[in-house]
Amino acid sequence: MAKFKQADLSGVKTISIKGRKSKVSPADFAKPYDPVTQAFGAFIDSLPSILAADNLRKVAADIVAARRRNKPVILMMGAHVIKVGLSPLIIDLIRNNIITAVAMNSASAIHDVETAMWGKTSEDVAANILDGRFGMSKETGEFINNALSLAYYNSDAGYAETLGRTLLEANARFKSVSLLASCYAAGVPITVHAAIGTDIVHQQPTMDGAATGELSYRDFKVFCNVVAGLTNGGVVLNVGSAVIMPEVFLKALTVARNLGAKVQRFTTANFDMIRQYRPLMNVVQRPTHKFGHGYDFAGHHEIMFPLLAAMIKRELKRRR
Repeated sequence: MAKFKQADLSGVKTISIKGRKSKVSPADFAKPYDPVTQAFGAFIDSLPSILAADNLRKVAADIVAARRRNKPVILMMGAHVIKVGLSPLIIDLIRNNIITAVAMNSASAIHDVETAMWGKTSEDVAANILDGRFGMSKETGEFINNALSLAYYNSDAGYAETLGRTLLEANARFKSVSLLASCYAAGVPITVHAAIGTDIVHQQPTMDGAATGELSYRDFKVFCNVVAGLTNGGVVLNVGSAVIMPEVFLKALTVARNLGAKVQRFTTANFDMIRQYRPLMNVVQRPTHKFGHGYDFAGHHEIMFPLLAAMIKRELKRRR
């Protein structure tokens, strides 16, 4: 005889599936896609109307709706977005008046400058850290640090504006794929948010802490002004920043609300390869609490962002 007593299930009451509320039906299933006979839009339509795929459609729709109502679409980002080659897609969305502001950590600015000026970025850290050469690229440090120092003493421009203007003045060979240069040329607000000690240019003799701090602070104030416009339909995307941008966004949102802006009823979406605490709290949940919608997507940037960009352009086409 069994030692432990088991529940008697003979009295359990069952219900009919016909009257049961269910979340999935064949109408929601994926559809086969034929790249030979169908346009790419058919691939987007073929995705299942379930969970992340359906949420991605909702984000794309919210972005298009935001622009139709002249509300901002803010892209916050980490450096890997540039390292995996997504700058041309972002620039395309900027030129099509979809992304209206860009905010990045200062590692992003380094990769953007190196790509624009010399057509290469992302050194081999494991190899170069062995003998102290990691992050010691002279040209990178001199370009960024000297530009910031000049602006600190001679203008009221911020970090990103200064670098964007300097890249254009230098006629950077690959400026066409530079977010800094492209945003500056288009008059689209772009900001850089530095955490001193986190970047390679901070370890070089050209580093000016006062200049770096002040210009990043100026950019924070620009970002606060941008965030204030999210009310009633704006969208914030955070792609690949696990700490800096989620923290900066939460503070900028607080400042905007403290100064009287009713920043409510907007959409946020976080994209990263793994789920992290700060983006979930500071981008997806807290800012939209009671007033808005937040989404969280896990996946590689080089797959997820091109898919989102394609879905945005598909949604634009459908609404024309």
